[in-house]
Amino acid sequence: MPSDPDPTAVELSAADGVVLRGDAWGAAGDLPVLLLHGGGQTRHSWAGAGRRLGESGWRALALDLRGHGESDWSPDGVYGVDVLLADLLAVLKGFAEPPVLVGASLGGMLSLLAEGESEARVCRALVLVDVTPRLEPEGVSRIVDFMTARPEGFASLEEAAEAVAAYRRHRVRPRDLGGLRKNLRLCEDGRYRWHWDPAFLRPGPRGRRYNHSERLQDAARRLAVPTLLVRGRESDVVSEAGARDFLEAVPHARFVDVSQAGHMVAGDRNDAFSDAVIAFLRDLRQERSGG
Repeated sequence: MPSDPDPTAVELSAADGVVLRGDAWGAAGDLPVLLLHGGGQTRHSWAGAGRRLGESGWRALALDLRGHGESDWSPDGVYGVDVLLADLLAVLKGFAEPPVLVGASLGGMLSLLAEGESEARVCRALVLVDVTPRLEPEGVSRIVDFMTARPEGFASLEEAAEAVAAYRRHRVRPRDLGGLRKNLRLCEDGRYRWHWDPAFLRPGPRGRRYNHSERLQDAARRLAVPTLLVRGRESDVVSEAGARDFLEAVPHARFVDVSQAGHMVAGDRNDAFSDAVIAFLRDLRQERSGG
């Protein structure tokens, strides 16, 4: 029976009562895949991949991280990695069986730490999307500069699209701005702002602190679950050297380098990205069934 192309809305409780909201594709009884977006993104970055996974017989669930999209904001404005990690671990406890974790950028860091630091297995397999323990500082700085550049917001969707096009120079600007609208909120002053809590970007102990390379490397060395690293070949965040370092630390991991894609691999080349993930999951399912 084909999956409904339209997702089902879901709500899950995080560690401290914060509600995380998301979309789900596929039948409730299918093997689960949990999709976690990067910092400053929303669950809508997974729309194409989630639909493809649902059509392929998986129960795909894409969540907005706290402070992002339609999920609750932190009441104390704290968004450190351990707070976000506690959210993920709380969500994972609600699954009847461990899901496959697919995490991009910050979502990948959280997924890697959740599995690599837990005494018991928390996921069936791990897919890291353009994230490794070694990140290129210039690429990371370019992301942060873009995210912090327009606190005053945008007068229109077209103005926001121009800013995105300047940042993602290798990608053709879309004519339909419906997808961009989902990543923006129309504020009371009539301006569009990115769909996240501004406190998420606040530097210092109460804001973002995601430079955890040694911690991530230690977690990577402890990975035993099937693992796939997907890199955007034009990424300035994960270099070829960074990918090689990860594969040396996790020798059983598979690697896919997606051409004509930057850091936002799923958004740049969704078909190629989805094909790679579905092929990995197909082999995983065959190994599970002994086929």
